[in-house]
Amino acid sequence: MEVRLPKLGESILSATVVRWFKKVGDSIRLDEPLLEVSTDKVTSEIPSPVAGVLQKILVDVSQEVPVGALLAVIGSSADTVTPAPKAEEDFFTPAVLRLLSEKGISLSQAGQIPRERGGRLTKQDVEAYLAAREQPTHNASHAHPERVKMTAMRKAIADNMVRSFYEAPHASLISEVDVTNAVNRIKQEKQHFLEQHGAKLTISSFIARAIARALQSYPLINSSLTDGDTIIVKRSVNLGIAVSVDQGVVVPVIHGCQALSLAEIARKLAELAEKARSNRLTHQDVQEGSITMTNFGMAGALVGTPIIRYPEVAIVGIGAIVKRVVVVEDEQMAIRSMMMVSLTFDHRVLDGLYGCGFLGELKRHLEEDSDL
Repeated sequence: MEVRLPKLGESILSATVVRWFKKVGDSIRLDEPLLEVSTDKVTSEIPSPVAGVLQKILVDVSQEVPVGALLAVIGSSADTVTPAPKAEEDFFTPAVLRLLSEKGISLSQAGQIPRERGGRLTKQDVEAYLAAREQPTHNASHAHPERVKMTAMRKAIADNMVRSFYEAPHASLISEVDVTNAVNRIKQEKQHFLEQHGAKLTISSFIARAIARALQSYPLINSSLTDGDTIIVKRSVNLGIAVSVDQGVVVPVIHGCQALSLAEIARKLAELAEKARSNRLTHQDVQEGSITMTNFGMAGALVGTPIIRYPEVAIVGIGAIVKRVVVVEDEQMAIRSMMMVSLTFDHRVLDGLYGCGFLGELKRHLEEDSDL
């Protein structure tokens, strides 16, 4: 039985092998994890399609392969197993393989790492090697620069961003939004909301709802461009939420956001963020996004112009909330909670005036819709 890289989802054309759970000669059960691969969207385990013995491994760790590529061969008997010349200690455990991949250490480099107890390389051996490598040298002016290989996820993200940036002419608009009402509502209701709905009430919930409501008036922003001249306007608002993880950023999707209540949005945000950070996202969780929201304000940035996620045509950037003295009604001065919101869009699909209209509608919903 030939094991090939399956289609992992919409617009995913390739993946990078992160680690093998089995070595040549190992028995494997039906649906038992055989290897782990990574794309710019998610890390996934590939199960064995049959029970048998792993005869051949045809793709190395850190190698990128296209969908449909031959990964391995599984047979029904150990009699035809390709000889494995390496000794048992030369095979690495899944924990060691993951650490090597995260730190950009090739298998050939790993073979040179000193082993405290001899035999198989351990995670402690790798960590000791990394600690020694990071010690400052006495002559820092002559130290060699550190070369860090991109992780599989980082490389996939980079490839997708380059494609989007150079294929789609980006334009950005920025608006300042008064979120005082929403911030006050969160302070008043956060404990009751958590007890009633089992999720935290956050500004992200209000922003996600406001985006979904604003798109009802400006549906062209909730679309994608295919074949260079065909705009596909999505009926459902599938809002991608950028979540920072160890190896980069993943974007799980709240499907049908326009039909959800604030409490339902809050629960989905909490659920998807937890799954992302514990590496439990499924392909369904990251598929069919129609527009993305990224909150760089959580890291303290006031404003930014993010890159659109191909094949979407727009992304909303959220800045940090800061208290400022502003002019309110009747030319009075007041301290308000202010936030910068940016819209970056594909200028082939949208014009600036249309983008301004959407941003104005989003601002209106954020400032006025503080109901639960």
